[in-house]
Amino acid sequence: MGKTRVEWIDLVRAIAILTVLYIHATDGIYIISSDSIMYYTTFSRIFNFASLFIGRIGVPFFLMITGYLLLDRSYDDERVRKFWNKSCKGLIIVTVIWAAIYAISLQFITVGSAQVNISEAGNLFFSHMWYMPMIIGMYLSMPFVSNALERFSSDTIWQATIVFSLLAFLLPFITIVLSMHGIENVNIQYCLGFSGGVYGIYIILGYLVKKGQFKHFDSIKLGLIALISFMVCLFFQYYAFTKGYDFQLWYEFPFILTGSFALFELCSRMDKVRAYPIVTFLSKYSFAVFLVHNLFRLPLLPLVVRLPYTEPVKAIILWILLIIFSYIAVVIIYRIPKFGKYILYMR
Repeated sequence: MGKTRVEWIDLVRAIAILTVLYIHATDGIYIISSDSIMYYTTFSRIFNFASLFIGRIGVPFFLMITGYLLLDRSYDDERVRKFWNKSCKGLIIVTVIWAAIYAISLQFITVGSAQVNISEAGNLFFSHMWYMPMIIGMYLSMPFVSNALERFSSDTIWQATIVFSLLAFLLPFITIVLSMHGIENVNIQYCLGFSGGVYGIYIILGYLVKKGQFKHFDSIKLGLIALISFMVCLFFQYYAFTKGYDFQLWYEFPFILTGSFALFELCSRMDKVRAYPIVTFLSKYSFAVFLVHNLFRLPLLPLVVRLPYTEPVKAIILWILLIIFSYIAVVIIYRIPKFGKYILYMR
């Protein structure tokens, strides 16, 4: 990325980090349960449900970027060792360091408001750092997956992706629908094994986008897929609320897959990106901001929830504050000699 930047990749990465900050802002303000949501206004509920879709596209974007950039390579024994040493070892060290930072910081930061969603606010560092063990596992497997993909055509890989997606996304969706209507304990047994599961499918889709597998898809139809996916996520959450069912929109929901993929493919068709210097700045520090932002969310939450505004306004305020404080912090840390780049995993 340092030598040859791809504008639309920078745009997607910038959108991804902004949506991650957005979901963490809204998750902090709102308590996601049917009992709690009933006390919000109709507009506030719809805002929350819409925000969950917007926020959930961030991680799929990051994963599809990973597949786009890293899977189209050939690896031998030497290149595997170099890749692990350069990428995996650094990620593991950074994860351990930031686990310690969050463990220590939580001893000094008290989230003392009953209005704050403590679990999402930062009950141990894994409230957002769950991503790190997952992506480390993906990186460890990346060379083997990349070499395997070389042996098959894009059409064959696409067919396999469809089958795995049906297992990883459709079957859990059916289970949720049945449970929502009182049909419990429907457990459809399947094992995705070496596929990487839900997250691996997002990575494979990024690879297929690079291979041009979806270039024949009409852009208008892709836009409609993204819009329909958003509306289905919105109405499904609202329907679950009316049924008194505690539904958590997560990355295995099939319409998060369809919506984020359609938007990613649309972005890949962009030749030029407006306001590119700003996009480059947001993209450059995106992973660093991911690492540090929870340090600011924890102390800001009890302050923002006490503001005399509605929940949507509070969420927007917290989101803006997270963007400002996080980017200022990483820019300052980055400039510390022999420390900044390493602690922020800046390549």
